[in-house]
Amino acid sequence: MKFSELGLDRWLADKAGELCGPDLSIARITAVDRGRYLIRDEGGEVPAELTGKFIHLAESSSELPCVGDWVCVHYRDAAAQASIHHLLPRRSFLRRKAAGRDVELQMIAANIDVAFIVQSCHFDFNLRRLERYLVMARDGHIEPVVLLTKTDLVSPEALEQLIGQIRLMGVEAKIVCVSNATGAGVDQVRALMASGKTYCLLGSSGVGKTTLINRLLGEDALETGAVSHTGEGRHTTTRRQLIVLEQGGLLIDMPGMRELGMLGAGEGIEETFAHISALARGCRYPDCRHDSEPGCAVRAAIERHELSEDQLQNYLKLRDESEFHDLSYMDRRKKDKAFGRFVHTYKKQKDGPGRK
Repeated sequence: MKFSELGLDRWLADKAGELCGPDLSIARITAVDRGRYLIRDEGGEVPAELTGKFIHLAESSSELPCVGDWVCVHYRDAAAQASIHHLLPRRSFLRRKAAGRDVELQMIAANIDVAFIVQSCHFDFNLRRLERYLVMARDGHIEPVVLLTKTDLVSPEALEQLIGQIRLMGVEAKIVCVSNATGAGVDQVRALMASGKTYCLLGSSGVGKTTLINRLLGEDALETGAVSHTGEGRHTTTRRQLIVLEQGGLLIDMPGMRELGMLGAGEGIEETFAHISALARGCRYPDCRHDSEPGCAVRAAIERHELSEDQLQNYLKLRDESEFHDLSYMDRRKKDKAFGRFVHTYKKQKDGPGRK
């Protein structure tokens, strides 16, 4: 398999030439599982591990490789194992606030061209969650496409209403309707996937991601869980992995995400809610909170029924959440760096020429 078929473009190839040099080889991360890696090059897949220097120099977990990353590696044991020395810059990425209380960035996947945001028409349909996925994709410079699955469980009229609700949000992304039961729409998804391009599926557990991948593969290569009495499938995917499709595209499968915390997502929020951002530029005050300030163009749009109160409140919620986490994250990074300087100074004094 050629590197171009694995997604290597000219920009990445130039970066590889700068970082890898003549002594290291380039490869792509195809799976990550509890700190263990699989990499792939033109010869196939081999297991790999990070060098101690790589781990030492990484200031946070977001600087460690994730699925889809390109890395510089050294092969050993007759090319049966590899050591990862350098991480190439990312063209695009998916990231979120790490689950839990810690304010830390979690890299999910990298170098993705299109994110298929999957929502079930049955029990999973949730506009607020869809907005968060759209923010995540746009923040990482990834083109979003909305996939509505389980369309066989709703009437054509109900399906049109769901599509209308998405359009009323100001979403201009392509929408594809899919039924894994009948196969309707699967060929449309397949037609959107080009050789050498990387795609991913974003969505909650049970919306049909694994079944869709099996249909795209043309075989039951991935295990699907039993469906509950509510119609929702159980969580089956336990690790992120990059799958090579027969038609040439690359697809990243990943577990469903329960938490979609906003961190460093200001750009994605403004792009996702571009209609609100455009209105806000007409407000009398540049720091308008769109509450009760005089001359607020956003409130005026709501009064004219051009914008819903729900849309505005979700925009403000996501913006405030991202800004709050951004401040907490920056404060933590400053403290970590200050502690690092303290340790460095202490060691230098301890091991200095005056030591007895």
